[in-house]
Amino acid sequence: MTHETDRLIVITGGPGAGKTTLIEALAARGHAVKPEAGRAIIREQQAIGGKGLPWAGRALFAELMLAADLRSHAEALAGRGLVFFDRGLPDVLGYLALCGLPVPRHAEEAARRLRYHRTVFIAPPWRDIFGPDAERKQDFAEAERTYATLAETYPRYGYELVELPRTSVEERVAFVLRHAAAGGRSG
Repeated sequence: MTHETDRLIVITGGPGAGKTTLIEALAARGHAVKPEAGRAIIREQQAIGGKGLPWAGRALFAELMLAADLRSHAEALAGRGLVFFDRGLPDVLGYLALCGLPVPRHAEEAARRLRYHRTVFIAPPWRDIFGPDAERKQDFAEAERTYATLAETYPRYGYELVELPRTSVEERVAFVLRHAAAGGRSG
């Protein structure tokens, strides 16, 4: 690895595509992970009656995700070894675009300056495993739009996307680890 950020690996995609399950499986195998900020923020905001929710205050929700992702990035850089992220800073910009909200300059700067490994794994929409839950209220059509938005957003910031196969969690883990061991090169 040539850059310190080469060990920071993002897994992105729309809701309900298996990202969190994959991250949890990587953690269970002893890998360092950074969970998705959005779910924790939703739980916290609901617990305190806050307005930073995707259905109540989208701009505030995005700012809270940005702040959490900045902390996760700094914590990962302070550690050692591979770290797998359930979403990265460009996801916040994709979220804002999806909502039709302007991207603040500071969010744009964060995505440009705070880097991850050039290869980003993207989970495609997968109807067979998609389902709403306590924090995820999007339908499958929104999951598809989210995927398309992220597929446009990450390359704008210099990332190369590798689509995760629609296969078992174990096979997805092996796929990600194989690519990580190869330095992110396809094949």
